[in-house]
Amino acid sequence: MTGQRSSDLVVHGATGFVGRRVARYLAHRTPAGTRVTLSGRDPAALAAVRAGLGERAAGWPLVVADSTDRAAMDRLATSTRAVASTVGPYARYGRELVLACATAGTHYADLSGEVLFVRDSIAGASAAAEASGARIVHACGYDAVPSDLAVLLLHTEAAGAGLTDTVLVARARGGLSGGTVDSLRAQLDAVRADPSLRRVLADPYSLSPDPAGEPVVGPQPDAFGPRRDPLLGEWSAPSVMGPFDTRIVRRSNALMGWAYGRDFRYREVMAFGRRPDGAAAAAAVAGGVAGLLAAMRFGPSRWVLDRALPAPGAGPSEAALRRGWFRSEVHSRLGDGRRLRAVVAGAGDPGYEATAVMLGECALALALDAHLLPPRAGVLTPATAFGMLLVERLRAAGMRLEVGPGV
Repeated sequence: MTGQRSSDLVVHGATGFVGRRVARYLAHRTPAGTRVTLSGRDPAALAAVRAGLGERAAGWPLVVADSTDRAAMDRLATSTRAVASTVGPYARYGRELVLACATAGTHYADLSGEVLFVRDSIAGASAAAEASGARIVHACGYDAVPSDLAVLLLHTEAAGAGLTDTVLVARARGGLSGGTVDSLRAQLDAVRADPSLRRVLADPYSLSPDPAGEPVVGPQPDAFGPRRDPLLGEWSAPSVMGPFDTRIVRRSNALMGWAYGRDFRYREVMAFGRRPDGAAAAAAVAGGVAGLLAAMRFGPSRWVLDRALPAPGAGPSEAALRRGWFRSEVHSRLGDGRRLRAVVAGAGDPGYEATAVMLGECALALALDAHLLPPRAGVLTPATAFGMLLVERLRAAGMRLEVGPGV
């Protein structure tokens, strides 16, 4: 990173549903003297956000910048050490800022849960980011920090013994925002325009830096329907976030030279117990998820859903956000026969309140602790960009991250 930067950290998209929460979190957690800037398209909305953050944020500069304007994104990237972007869908609004940061040597973190966007970012920004020293880190929220860090904890605890069959059980209480819905729409629209992208979404190694070098141990056991999970012994259904998070975890393994092991197999599920009624519950949930996706692909039902689901910028009520929580529990069988379990858990709606904590801590690590991070540059994952430093930051922020013997 070269040149004089006027800011340590820019929050781009600070007026959005999640952006406002990230800004609020930083106003309480940022060390004194840290130079934070708020960025977005609407100057009046930016001023209103800053006014609601309290005295510590009263002097934060405001920058009006449109995500589709490459010149504006270049100016934003060269003005700061790090950027936290909450502007989605990222396939529509994220490309120019990623390229600008990669070129300028500016560290970058976002909340993308879009396989196609991350794949395009890898193709378009990796070389520039590696040359400039920039860390471009996608998936810095509930997608996919709990997944990525839980497996990193297992790997650290395994002390050289490879991970083999590994499964995350997702449990959470949370709401749905318009931004999340819009990101799903954008990805479905991309597939509709180019049906060949279905193969990309179905490929378990679609985000791998070296798909041809991936271990050949049979197909990755992605969960596509209800079944009794072979490691858990419980009835399970696919996790809604699994199609994205599993690709991030597998990318982490590959970026670290397959450090988790050549026999590492990873999936994410929702579990419903061992009783027969668990099978019915798993089938109902799997059917509901499949039905929603089918309805969003079909014109008439898509029209109805577009009017029933939250609009961009909208989300759960404050009371609902406070009632939320999440618990990601990952079980793994090691190559030496032992079993381990890791837990990542926290309070607050996982997609919004908890995500604001995750992105906020990732952004602060990039802005203030870059010298303590693993010596990597390019398009990275949370585990490969931050390592155990992010584990410690999230623990200090009140989240639970632990690992120990499995059962």
